[in-house]
Amino acid sequence: MRKVLLFLLAASCMAPLSLRGQEIVDGARKVIVVGFVGGFVRHDDTKHAEVKFAAHLRERYHSEMDVEVFGNHSGTPALEHVLRLTGTDKAHARIIIFGHSWGGTETVTLARELERRGIPVLLTIQVDSIAKPGQENSTIPTNVENAVNFYQSRGLLHGRSEILAKDPARTNIIGNFEMTYKDHPINCKDFPWYSRVFTKPHIEIENDPRVWTEAASLIDLELSGTQATARASLAASHP
Repeated sequence: MRKVLLFLLAASCMAPLSLRGQEIVDGARKVIVVGFVGGFVRHDDTKHAEVKFAAHLRERYHSEMDVEVFGNHSGTPALEHVLRLTGTDKAHARIIIFGHSWGGTETVTLARELERRGIPVLLTIQVDSIAKPGQENSTIPTNVENAVNFYQSRGLLHGRSEILAKDPARTNIIGNFEMTYKDHPINCKDFPWYSRVFTKPHIEIENDPRVWTEAASLIDLELSGTQATARASLAASHP
């Protein structure tokens, strides 16, 4: 069964873009994707996986998707960006938000701001989400349809191990998936020595290709309307 589920996941990723694009845009609005980098990282720092992931999505979906990355201290500009793109038909917006570290907290914060305005969110993706002072990052608001959390539990910095739905009847938590690196470390050679020494697991998960491959697959399956396959595939890959 696991092999079958993994095959379905792989097949969805390899589907021709023209066919997937047809599935996604028929009768639907352009998808808005907002990403948040962690710490004090610049929004355009290409050595960070969040920026690379955004570039991957732009290349994959072209004009069918608007993708922007913000610093995690730029929540207001990110909100203004989304409000501008959604225009007057906010109730039918199609929004995906992702972030690493403090960017994971800003992911939840932006979702809450959209909830206050009655704007739905298709999917939130948190990667080793670190709570900012005075901010709570574990309760997913009711306007979010699906949410997933990737975390690691070692080192000085380690992310939120569990996210919960404010209303489980309205929000599906795809899962809280722990990633480990003791037996298969991730190459982080482009990062400063102090990050590699003091916060290595925290930057390993950021640079883990498995995390971003699974995030991309979730987005593909979410937009093609096969969320159940996405959940089953992730569960199979994280026994």
